[in-house]
Amino acid sequence: MPAPILAIEDTLSLQMIYQTVLGNAGHRVITAETAADGLKQFHKIKPCVVLLDLSLPDRDGLALMTDCLTERPDTCFIVITANGSINRAVQAMRAGAYEFLVKPFDEQRLLAAVKNAQSDIMRARALKSGEIKHPPIKEFIGSSPAMRDVYSKIRSVSQSMATVFISGESGTGKELCAQAVHDQSNRANGPFVPLNCGAIPQDLLESEVFGHLKGSFTGAITDKPGAAAVADGGTLFLDEICEMDLNLQTKLLRFIQTSTIRPVGSTTARKVNVRILCATNRDPIEEVRRGRFRQDLFYRLHVVPIHLPPLHERGDDVLELAEAALRRFSQEEGRNFTALSDDVKQIFLSHHWPGNVRQLLNVLRNVVVLNDGPLVTKSMLPMDMHHPTPPPATQTATAPAPAEATTGTLIGRTLAEIEEIVIEETIARHGGSVPRAAHVLDVSPSTIYRKRASWKKRERSS
Repeated sequence: MPAPILAIEDTLSLQMIYQTVLGNAGHRVITAETAADGLKQFHKIKPCVVLLDLSLPDRDGLALMTDCLTERPDTCFIVITANGSINRAVQAMRAGAYEFLVKPFDEQRLLAAVKNAQSDIMRARALKSGEIKHPPIKEFIGSSPAMRDVYSKIRSVSQSMATVFISGESGTGKELCAQAVHDQSNRANGPFVPLNCGAIPQDLLESEVFGHLKGSFTGAITDKPGAAAVADGGTLFLDEICEMDLNLQTKLLRFIQTSTIRPVGSTTARKVNVRILCATNRDPIEEVRRGRFRQDLFYRLHVVPIHLPPLHERGDDVLELAEAALRRFSQEEGRNFTALSDDVKQIFLSHHWPGNVRQLLNVLRNVVVLNDGPLVTKSMLPMDMHHPTPPPATQTATAPAPAEATTGTLIGRTLAEIEEIVIEETIARHGGSVPRAAHVLDVSPSTIYRKRASWKKRERSS
């Protein structure tokens, strides 16, 4: 019999609600009113899932959770905080909490959080014991424990209608993950429609999502179905969801709640049958805290989270990915590369890969195009690969460049030229990622995309 759920909550009415709601769903619940009693029950029943109110009468709930996780790090803590205390929830998540709930929350939200926690615990134990082995899903490469967990989650959630929230750094394969969820679902024969919310100007994004009627705004010369209508019967993937304007977030929330869309300029709504997947390379909880992402929309979307680990946390996966890419690129470019030299393998394993898999593929494409095999040697690698990359903790992405590298090169240039130099340099320092550069520069990615397009247009005309 599974261990009971421990609910540490000082409000008796909430204790009764937890016992009733979870009890009706078949769970056993043990309650505690204080941190001291909660710690005693934690040692006694060894729960896998703990509901923890962060505001306890005798001790800070966050400190209690830290002590418990030190003893049993596999425990899933679902922390509960009052509305308006998102900062506390952010602290808890960073300290190791599995999930957070903000009062008031509905029964389904509570049940879903508990169910997801228990499923992840069982999956992690089965993977650790070797009872189940999940080979890579089509198009994915890598057999590290972190990626095996990703494959397991994709298989588990694919047959559901639940919204999947994919997070991870730029270049980790978030769209590949969304495509895999779609391909393994019962919607695989329906359309998979990806939409990059950061690459579309904000004033056009509503039209791209919901469509528009002819004449509804300047430039609307024909009726156009939006991505939500095109995805009817299939899956809509909203990439870079945190770049979406707050006003459009409100309309997206209404769409999720009602499954109806209203094109720009239309007075009537229509039903669509769409599953929504979304992704971001930002910290969504931090975006909620800063008021840039609606809290209620986050709760609607963040039903099943899947986090894609950065490449430097995937161990030998980097070699599996590199060798597979080398074979593919060699065939495409008519080269005869067959393997990586030992020193190149060591470089790849020790490199931090700020651009993740995308950066690795770019490096290997460069090697294959400019050289011929059969062995990839250190001398073939780009010069920046010859020196180890420091981890992010030693980098200051938002810090200004040294004075010699700024004033000396910028004095005498026009303001437009300076803007272009700063933007391009910031993009380069973040592995070619426009969204990450935009985050540092505190502008929308669509702003950078538009500026780069105008620069290319100017170059072609000059």
